[in-house]
Amino acid sequence: MTDNESLFANLGRDVPASVVVALVALPLCLGIALASGAPLFSGLISGIVGGVVVGVLSKSQLSVSGPAAGLTVIVLGALATLPSWEAFLLATMLAGLMQIALYFTRSGTLSEFVPSSVITGMLAAIGLILILKQIPHALGYDGDFEGSLSFLQPDGLNTITTLFYSFWDYLLFGPMVIAAVSIAFLFWWDVKRPKEGPIRLLPGPLVVVLFGVLANEGFKLFAPSLAIDTTHLVQVPVAETLDGFFSNFSTPDFSLIGLPDVWIVAVTLAIVASLESLLCVKAVDEIDPRRRTSDKNHELLAQGGGNFVSGLIGGLPLTSVIVRSSANVSAGAVTKMSAILHGFWLLASVVLIPTLLNLIPLAALAAILIHTGYKLTTPQMFVRRWKQGWHQFVPFFATVAAILLTDLLMGIVIGLAIGFVFVVARNFRKAITVANEGAFYLVKSRRNLYFIHKYELQQSLQSIPSGSQVVIDLDRSEFVDPDNIEIINAFVRNAEFKDIEVSVRHDLEHLEGSGLRAPLRKVAYS
Repeated sequence: MTDNESLFANLGRDVPASVVVALVALPLCLGIALASGAPLFSGLISGIVGGVVVGVLSKSQLSVSGPAAGLTVIVLGALATLPSWEAFLLATMLAGLMQIALYFTRSGTLSEFVPSSVITGMLAAIGLILILKQIPHALGYDGDFEGSLSFLQPDGLNTITTLFYSFWDYLLFGPMVIAAVSIAFLFWWDVKRPKEGPIRLLPGPLVVVLFGVLANEGFKLFAPSLAIDTTHLVQVPVAETLDGFFSNFSTPDFSLIGLPDVWIVAVTLAIVASLESLLCVKAVDEIDPRRRTSDKNHELLAQGGGNFVSGLIGGLPLTSVIVRSSANVSAGAVTKMSAILHGFWLLASVVLIPTLLNLIPLAALAAILIHTGYKLTTPQMFVRRWKQGWHQFVPFFATVAAILLTDLLMGIVIGLAIGFVFVVARNFRKAITVANEGAFYLVKSRRNLYFIHKYELQQSLQSIPSGSQVVIDLDRSEFVDPDNIEIINAFVRNAEFKDIEVSVRHDLEHLEGSGLRAPLRKVAYS
């Protein structure tokens, strides 16, 4: 089966999923643009490019790209530093070219060294944040922009205090009714959706959006006190004419190519966007029902191409986004056709039906994201990590807590630092055992001997007294670091001066196949 055939073979599941992702992406694109201090339409451009351009270039089947909440602070600061919006677009284009350059250096493979406990911690944290951040929107309070992942908010509140404020000071019954019914329906639909027939393809989130629109129109007619205000509806910029629509697009100011600030912003965007994208793609692989593995290095090429195009036509910088990607997985997508089509739906909807889009209550979309968040952070995930032991649970829980209390990027950095401490600690576990019976000593490796095991090996060999018979058994080592081989060689050379008889047991061909380069003195095993 060719790639094109496989993409079109699953349209029955990818098309409904793409509609769901487009509905979720729409307010997120607008919210992130608003929080970044950029033109609202630039967020939509970025979402469209993230779907169509990155979707075509990427080899990840389920990740969805667009403007990212993790870049809002960087964008906001860059717009304050650079002389114009067009200068920022130039920086975005350059960042895309830098990401393409990173692809040629195979930098994407570095993401494979991220501990799985950190990745699952990121997923659980995103799930919790979605629930905590969307509850206020479900109750009618929109003080935090859609798509925000930061603990601290622009209105001076934080994720926790906003919950109390929403419940005690800003409870609106219209949004609350829509959100409550929508959430109940989505969980019911998970269980009761027919397994056969065309209705099985009906996306629950689409039903929720239609219900939200119709319910609010009903409130206006029959219960005006429950009617939802315009500020709690989707707010897509509406162009009266075709010329007005195209006026929303911008091009970079290439005359500023020599401005140092442009290059500083470009480098910052390239590094942060690459890191966030690689971690997101790795996280999406974790929740892919088919357990496919994406080419992380190729993702840099896809993201770089997307940022180049986005900057060229007036969009925000983009990354692979875990919120949209997890909604894509939850909606039942099979291939990247869902991500590609979601970009086309965004474009078609803002061109053809922006007025209808502006009837969608944010409470309905909040219900969809709360439902998605629960699927990312089920209690079973925490129990499973707990049962795996402290070396897995502590990095996992630290990542969750750090992301919840800071923001996505800072939380990941903290989680990575703690995760690597535990990785190093695990590798520092005793790798060598020394046993003896009288003057006979057995020095046995229990695993591969890396650079960090030098001290342990040296101490073990130094403990052998003069006049002994020693067997150094490396049969369980598939790899022995050259520095460790030098230590063994030095011990063998020195043994004759201490009246020590040494033999080294190893599968030489096996060791050579693992990358062994330094010579190893071999004495017949007795």
